[in-house]
Amino acid sequence: MGRPSSNSKKMRNLVGILKDKVSLIKATLLLSKKSATFNVAVLRVTTHFPVDPPPEAAVDDVLALGHHHQPGASAVVGSLLRRLRRTQNVYVALKCLLTLHHILARGSPVLKDQISSAIGPHNNLLNLSNFRDESDPDTWEISAWVRWYAAVLEQGLLLDHRSPSASQNGETLGQRISTTTLLNEMGLLVGMVEQICQSPESLHYQKINLVHEVMRLVGEDYRMTMREILARIAELGKRIDDLSDEELNDVWFGLKKLEECKEKVVLMFLNKKMNDGGWDLIAQMSKDVEGVKHRRASLRLVKFQGSGSTRLGGEIIPLRTRGKRWLDVPWNPLVVPQAC
Repeated sequence: MGRPSSNSKKMRNLVGILKDKVSLIKATLLLSKKSATFNVAVLRVTTHFPVDPPPEAAVDDVLALGHHHQPGASAVVGSLLRRLRRTQNVYVALKCLLTLHHILARGSPVLKDQISSAIGPHNNLLNLSNFRDESDPDTWEISAWVRWYAAVLEQGLLLDHRSPSASQNGETLGQRISTTTLLNEMGLLVGMVEQICQSPESLHYQKINLVHEVMRLVGEDYRMTMREILARIAELGKRIDDLSDEELNDVWFGLKKLEECKEKVVLMFLNKKMNDGGWDLIAQMSKDVEGVKHRRASLRLVKFQGSGSTRLGGEIIPLRTRGKRWLDVPWNPLVVPQAC
């Protein structure tokens, strides 16, 4: 698949413009006035051309249409999801996902509820794991960004469903969340960072404004997710001596997953200095968990040695008390000890 010529790109852009105009005409003429309003608003934020993020005013129009009333919110979300699932154009797909992201970040509760109802809290919610635009090498590469971005939004929806609590200071967090809930939420939050970390390696595509905007919004989600994680790590640090062995292992594995993502997310968002304090906390918590695990293992060994063994000449020998045997030597009751 060779690189597209400038003429082929111009032709593709022209075809995209014509498709957008035809879609707008159809929405205006063939639908009722009320339905047309919602569909036209969605079409204007998800055009084939230009290859730029949707205009802010157009996004605001979509948010406003579904701001208060459930029927309006349902119509907006339904139109947006239909557009997303029918398109084979990488730029239209990214614009649909960006608009969904704006709804999740800035939309009214009514709009957000409609997304949750329409998609549901399951994996592959947006059904874009096989999305590919094979028009040219660039669209093929950018298709990977569509698949990744959809997966990030899906993970965000899972967080909304299963971890609705907002980040607060450690004392308040401790008062209102059990350790089990704290660990479950941390697992979901770490999963979000892991999903973000799986971005395509072709980071040079961020030079495209549309992909750059995707990274900007995902970067905001990443920073918010890290704040949530750090709040939970701080609270778990206060409870560390009371955690069970299984809970300690859960914390340790979560911390290791974060550390494995560090290099990639620092490269993605160029924020090493800004997040050094957070990574320091993660590293320190890992050491603390390992320290507690080591102390507990040492205590178990001491208890085991004290209750089930003895020492002869500096060597540990297990005690055996089967019948009348001592140190596994037969005991003869007729033998009288001799005085030294």
